[in-house]
Amino acid sequence: MATATTGYDVIVIGVGGMGSAAAYHLAARGQRVLGLEKFTPAHDRGSSHGGSRIIRQSYFEDPAYVPLLLRSYELWAQLAADADQEVFRLTGGLYLGPPDCLTVAGSLRASREWSLPHEVWEAAEIRRRFPNFTPADGDIAIYESNGGFARPELTVRAHIDLALRAGATLSFGEEVLSWAETASGVTVTTARTTYHADQLVICPGAWAPQLLADFGIPITIERQVLYWFAPTGGTAAFEDDPIYIAEDDSATQIYGFPAIDGPAGGAKTAFFRKGIVCTPDTIDRVVHPHEVEEMRDRVAALLPAMAGPCVHTATCMYSNTPDEHFVIARHPGGTRVTIACGFSGHGFKFVPVVGEILADLVIEATTRHPIALFDPKRLVTSENSIA
Repeated sequence: MATATTGYDVIVIGVGGMGSAAAYHLAARGQRVLGLEKFTPAHDRGSSHGGSRIIRQSYFEDPAYVPLLLRSYELWAQLAADADQEVFRLTGGLYLGPPDCLTVAGSLRASREWSLPHEVWEAAEIRRRFPNFTPADGDIAIYESNGGFARPELTVRAHIDLALRAGATLSFGEEVLSWAETASGVTVTTARTTYHADQLVICPGAWAPQLLADFGIPITIERQVLYWFAPTGGTAAFEDDPIYIAEDDSATQIYGFPAIDGPAGGAKTAFFRKGIVCTPDTIDRVVHPHEVEEMRDRVAALLPAMAGPCVHTATCMYSNTPDEHFVIARHPGGTRVTIACGFSGHGFKFVPVVGEILADLVIEATTRHPIALFDPKRLVTSENSIA
């Protein structure tokens, strides 16, 4: 194996959702960037695929995310303009269930705390506005006009193209075997060579437990399944629906999208956080008949016309921290390594702003964005101390 000494300012490991955004923002700010990716551009082996991802601002997980979302929306618009691609679309968002459930109460809390435009609808109003939906009589909904979806594959490709245009070097099909921080910089070893740079950004996705083993950050990988059903009567009646997140009395959440992939594409839906622990090597990529039937039964209770044939399925992976908040930080034990991982199934809407944050941390060692919530020190126990 040859050894190559290179003149890069920063190496980015992982050129998926977060890594491609980081590579672009770094290159656009004059950094000499090398991006290393195990798979092909915008691949379907990790977490940044499946045709659509929900974007929203009324954030039930924690109102602390809202400032990042407001900036992310600005960057989504800028990305769409710079790439001349429809990387996102606003459809409106419907977050419904019992009034005291997390989906509804959390969305309402964030909306009120940050004065976000929203409406509160009773079940009858939900049915009147969107006849495909049949909520229970006691359910209510938070409607957010700024809800919508992003196209993950288009987003990754757009950031890749813009990074290349800004002068980044991106290498695909090159798996990272190891990395190390030294007194003079960082080294990254692949099957081809060893690279040298001043700084390192690691965006490992579901490969975090392997690439970040020395950090002691507890991350669990879960298999998730996506489903596309052909509505009875066709997709036309579903084309103008909002994205939705619905919670039932058992606190089970499902989410879904309007029919955005044409007459043969069906409409996409899935359970949220109903996964099986796995690794990238052991994930079962086969979607089984009993899984399809369980999903059909659940979504049909809310959208009866969705009980048609399943036309497509896909699997992806969540990388979950114990508290389901992200990890974004400079390595607490060094000065040249920055990490972004543990996005816990709700990170893709933040891709543009995470790219900006990572560029800030590399270039300025700080960021104006509020990221204290994502400090990995919160996850440290006596069993998993950060070096």
